[in-house]
Amino acid sequence: MFDKMKQLMEMQRMAQEMKRELENTVFEIESPGSLVKIKMSGAQEVKEVVIREGFSEKEKSELEKAIKDAYNMAIKHSQKVAAEKMRDITGFNLPGI
Repeated sequence: MFDKMKQLMEMQRMAQEMKRELENTVFEIESPGSLVKIKMSGAQEVKEVVIREGFSEKEKSELEKAIKDAYNMAIKHSQKVAAEKMRDITGFNLPGI
């Protein structure tokens, strides 16, 4: 029983360490056509959004779609990074993490 508690506490410590590492990991995702760049942490916090200059009102809907696409790509990437780190800690894949 004590061994199980010790293992649980170790996994908790490792999970906290992974959380800190993810918070300090920042990556940049660029939308198709390089209209928008998003910098996001591995903890899925958007750090910066950069929009290419020189847009007219006609380009507004294209810009909105580019922001959405870039954001969704960034979220998927951060989820992949988190899943890989969790797999490294636990030794198996946890769906949804």
